[in-house]
Amino acid sequence: MFNLDALDLARIQFAFTVSFHIIFPAITIGLASFLAVLEGCWLKTSNQVYKDLYHFWSKLFAVNFGMGVVSGLVMAYEFGTNWARFSDFAGSITGPLLTYEVLTAFFLEAGFLGVMLFGWDRVGRRLHFFATIMVAIGTLISMFWILSSNSWMQTPQGIEIVDGRVAPVDWFKIVFNPSFPYRLMHMALAAFLSTAFFVGASAAWHLLRGNNTPQIRTMLSMAMWMILVATPVQIAVGDAHGLNTLEHQPAKIAAIEGHWDNTPGEPSPLVLFGLPDMQAETTRYSLEVPYLGSLILTHSLDKQIPALKSFAKEDRPNSTIIFWSFRVMAGLGMLMLLCAVAALVLRRNGALYRNRVFLWLALLMGPSGLIALLAGWFTTEIGRQPWVVYGLLRTTQAASNHGAVQMSVTLALFVVIYFSVFTVGIGYMMRLVRKGPNAADALHTVDATARRPLSAAD
Repeated sequence: MFNLDALDLARIQFAFTVSFHIIFPAITIGLASFLAVLEGCWLKTSNQVYKDLYHFWSKLFAVNFGMGVVSGLVMAYEFGTNWARFSDFAGSITGPLLTYEVLTAFFLEAGFLGVMLFGWDRVGRRLHFFATIMVAIGTLISMFWILSSNSWMQTPQGIEIVDGRVAPVDWFKIVFNPSFPYRLMHMALAAFLSTAFFVGASAAWHLLRGNNTPQIRTMLSMAMWMILVATPVQIAVGDAHGLNTLEHQPAKIAAIEGHWDNTPGEPSPLVLFGLPDMQAETTRYSLEVPYLGSLILTHSLDKQIPALKSFAKEDRPNSTIIFWSFRVMAGLGMLMLLCAVAALVLRRNGALYRNRVFLWLALLMGPSGLIALLAGWFTTEIGRQPWVVYGLLRTTQAASNHGAVQMSVTLALFVVIYFSVFTVGIGYMMRLVRKGPNAADALHTVDATARRPLSAAD
């Protein structure tokens, strides 16, 4: 397929499946916490608006949760089928960490999900609220273990190599490896922002169509408050994460910046735009800002950031890709901050729900959180290359012994099946959004048996 070898096809296949998958857990994490907040507000204020919104978003949560579970199962099999050598080398670490996720998060979610979705009139208010909180906590615990496993692959510690395999020595160091706290916070905030922009865009769409109900206004208001709080924190966490990456994965930073050479005694510039050329070892058409690279990445004007030419060619990540994926993420982050500030100004002026320019901005920014999330994962995963376990196992050493024909067939099947199944699921979620909370809640109040996730849209 396109003159790609089996290793390239295995990487593309995993990238394709994980890119589809990560969208759903991100929304699941954000919506679970959003639902807990909505139910808590309803219990405190008895305001029917919060209850209506809970019933509406719980249906989208259920559909999204199901697609996340299904898409995640595939990757567990891929570890064994496509990356058997990696599993053999590092399975003593990744296996237990993923098992802990199942034993804690998945069982917690599964145990309370039924009560949360179907127990509204069957259990007491406090018990139902407790179930919602447990589901929300379960999603966060799941993220904890997944990020711990992935972060260990980025910054491995607490292990020793015995007979060519990883052996755990200190599980505390393994779980709380150097990059884990930063990546955990970065992912959690990304999930909350992705969900907030999804909710905000849904509200903006209805307001632009004249559906100016208390439920819709509350959706937009709560989304914009979350964006206002989370975006500056995310920028600060991203900065701290960058410093951590500079310490532990300097080649990744050099590739992100498209920075090839350092002039002795001079601070490093920041390359705003350009076209990194891995063969020519230069960034063509670069637009640079003197001193700014050192200031942002080292917080000083006398330190230099690493240059790509200081690393062996076989140890360099592909700057051509992550140079731009990082800038997509960072650029969207700045637009998010602009959206948050604009919402605050309009709120103070009493025009948040009627300014059509802002509503169009909020609508267009709907997918921005997920796009930034994917761009960030592309940056961190491609930036780890050529390593699967950084500094210990190369990608070329991790793949199973499959042929290009086998990988081509399975990749083509994945593309067809994923687009067939998940396009339908996502399209169904969009139909729910178009109906809005009033229509969904009407079904809930009329028929006690119509609280299935698929009952909310024709």
